[in-house]
Parts: sequence; C-alpha cells; structure tokens
Amino acid sequence: MAGRFSPRPTRTTVRGGQVVVPGGVPRPAAAPGLRRAWTPEGPFDLGLVLGPLKRGPGDPTFRATADGSVWRVCRTPAGGGTLRVAVRGGAVEAEAWGPGGEWLLDRLPALLGAADEPDAFVPRHRIVAATWRRRPGLRLTRTGLVMESLIPSILEQKVTTDEAYRAWRLLVRKFGGPAPGPAPAGMSVMPTAREWALIPSWEWHRAGVDNKRASTILRAVRVAGRLEEAVGMSPEDARARLELVPGIGPWTSAETVQRSHGAADAVTVGDLHLPGIVGYALAGDRDADDSVMLSLLEPYAGQRHRAARFILLSGRVPGRRTPKMPRWDIGRL
Repeated sequence: MAGRFSPRPTRTTVRGGQVVVPGGVPRPAAAPGLRRAWTPEGPFDLGLVLGPLKRGPGDPTFRATADGSVWRVCRTPAGGGTLRVAVRGGAVEAEAWGPGGEWLLDRLPALLGAADEPDAFVPRHRIVAATWRRRPGLRLTRTGLVMESLIPSILEQKVTTDEAYRAWRLLVRKFGGPAPGPAPAGMSVMPTAREWALIPSWEWHRAGVDNKRASTILRAVRVAGRLEEAVGMSPEDARARLELVPGIGPWTSAETVQRSHGAADAVTVGDLHLPGIVGYALAGDRDADDSVMLSLLEPYAGQRHRAARFILLSGRVPGRRTPKMPRWDIGRL
C-alpha cells in the first residue's frame, strides 16, 4: 500500500500556518473606519503570520481578498470588531470597525508579531535551516484572545479537518452576529459566552459535534472570564489554567496559547500526525511518537513550536499509507 496514496493536506500540515494573500485587484471604496499604520522591523510575511488563525475554507471570521487584504472579525472585550490588514510598500495599513475596532488597532503590532523574537531561533537541522532561510517573514501572532482560539480547538479534538471546520462554520454563522463595517459577505462575529451556552443540544448535533466536545465547550464558556484572564499569564501558567476545565488537555491548551500568547515553545503533543511528520523530517522515522518528537525537538528548547512550524512549512511529510480517515456526520443520525 505504500506510495499508493499521495500526501494530502491535514489539519496538522495546515497548522504550518500559510494562507495565500492575493494582490493587485483594487477594492471598491467603503465607509471609513479607524485607521492605523505600522512598519515591521525586518522581513514580514502577512500570510504566514496570520495563517494559523484561519479555520478552514469558508471560515466566517477570516478572509483573504483579491486586493491583498486579510479580514478578521473578532469578539473582543469591548464587543465585536472587524479588522482589515494589508501590506503596502513595506508598511502595514490597518482599518477597523465596530465597538471592538479601537481594541483591535491598539493590539495590532502584537497580532502581527511585534512581541515575537524570531532572532532567538537557531536552526539545528538542514531541513529546518533551508525553510528558515526561505521563509524569513515568519513571526508568531499574539491575538490576546483566549476563547476565539479555544473553542475551535475543542471542536478539532479527535475528528477530521472537514468535520471540525464545518462545525465551526455552521455554529458561528447561525449563532454569531453580523460583522461590523464593510466586511466581505458571509463574515460573522463569533457568539458571546452566553450565546454559546444557550445553543440547544440538537443544534450541536446538526453541526456534527458530539456530546463530549459540546460539553467541554459549555464548561469552558461558563468560566470564560477566568479563562480570558490567562492572557496576562505566562504560556505555561495559562495552559495550566485552561487544563483545569475537564475535557481540555495538553493538545487543546497548546493549540490555544500558540495563537493567544504567541507561545514559541508550546509544541503540540497528542496529535495524530505531527510526531510522524517531525520524526520523518528530522530522522526519517515516520512512526515516531510524542516522546521521540520531543527528543528530536530538544535542541530547540524554548523555540519548539517555531521549529515545528518550519518543519510543517518545509513540505517534507511522509506519504500516505492508508486511506483518508472517513468523515462521520452525526447530524444525519
């Protein structure tokens, strides 16, 4: 069977964090919002920086448009907000709308990696060094928002990519609110904690979310305020607080703080694909488990998540040996 199935994108390889940002097509004028400009120091790639925030095709909270802009719709502490970011002549131009617009612009540099320290990374393997040289614009985003990364990460627990992305898309569109300002059609603000808590059980079922994941989200939104406070903690302490909620383990907490905190060392353990990808890229071991992966990443202590990003971006993944995991839609039951 080896070699029969060519490599296909998985949620793990997508977490390499790359989105294609088109460019060159003018966008019609829209109602002006609050504006801010920011100039990054050193190489900067907007698609690589914000790519991990996209939850699949059709994500109602994220869109890259033909004029080279990236749109984000967020539930901030000040309310819903829409942010448009584009790179023009080496500078970043941002515009925001809605009650959360000012909050989003205040935190624009952190979102685009200003608090990251890419110079702290030293490649230790040839394949990592090659990707590091080829992708110098990689920076780790820091959203400053926990729930917007935690809830979709819970939806991604132990299911296929398609199932998780479909559930996120359906639930946000149905129970969220309209995006403020001139956002592209189909974009929505994710529900508030109370709105998540009021989703009926049959709607979770229709979205293909089993009771275990739905219950975990309901437990999390009941203490959403306390979880959002984790933004002010170190990534390690933030993960410890998140994991106090039953159903949230090391995989989910790592996936969350990678985005909310820009945690350079929060390597994901418990993943179906990542250990094999790292093992194959660094040691030719496609059957590596978490312990082998952590051993291989030990030279990158303090920067293990960044090293994993470069490995995922290298494109060196083992060929598929079995058919793709079937998708089960419990909403049809």
